[in-house]
Amino acid sequence: MSKLGLVVGLLEDDPDMAALVSHWLEESGYTVRWFRSATEYRRRQGSEAIDLLLLDWMLPDSTGIEVIGAIRSSANSRLPVIFLTARDAEDDMVRGLASGGDDYVVKPPKQRELIARVHAVLRRHVNDSDNGETIDLAPYSVDPRRRRVSIDRRDIDLTQREFDLACFLFRRHGRIISRDALLENVWNLSAAVSTRTVDTHVSRLRKKLDLNGEHGWRLAAIYQHGYRLEKV
Repeated sequence: MSKLGLVVGLLEDDPDMAALVSHWLEESGYTVRWFRSATEYRRRQGSEAIDLLLLDWMLPDSTGIEVIGAIRSSANSRLPVIFLTARDAEDDMVRGLASGGDDYVVKPPKQRELIARVHAVLRRHVNDSDNGETIDLAPYSVDPRRRRVSIDRRDIDLTQREFDLACFLFRRHGRIISRDALLENVWNLSAAVSTRTVDTHVSRLRKKLDLNGEHGWRLAAIYQHGYRLEKV
């Protein structure tokens, strides 16, 4: 799985631990967004469009359990979350996983193990666009092998770029995707490039696929953040 454009959020109040983990992740090809508190995470989460969150349990203004509870009840409920905490009791681990955690890592983490766990969770949640698996979000079906998108088995004529954009959005349905992330992953361009081309292509894709809620799905613009393919 290519790590290009994948962003890992790190909710950790210890700057030394944050610096170490960030270095490991960046060395492995990920982009890292560090949040020092739950308040900062809530304030920035939409604009950052992260692909996975590493979550400390003990925070200065909240707890990891409270944070993941809010995530699982939000529009971003499918966000993968790995607890990264010093709490090593079995009961804590069970509680963390039961609350919606995808994995649980005890501090101090081991570099290779942590990176392997991050990679494994992302592999389960963020499939590569070239892995050939059909994406079925009834009545929509996206077939990467045939490079076709259909609505109720009716093929829709898309350009190559429109198909790549559709594939990226459909695989990440329910999550906010920033324009910068679309530029980097669909266009392979720097985020410094103008995002007008993204908005134009999204508008065309929305029209061609009737992603206005008519078929149960809507491609919504999230003000100042990006876009989200969401179930109506």
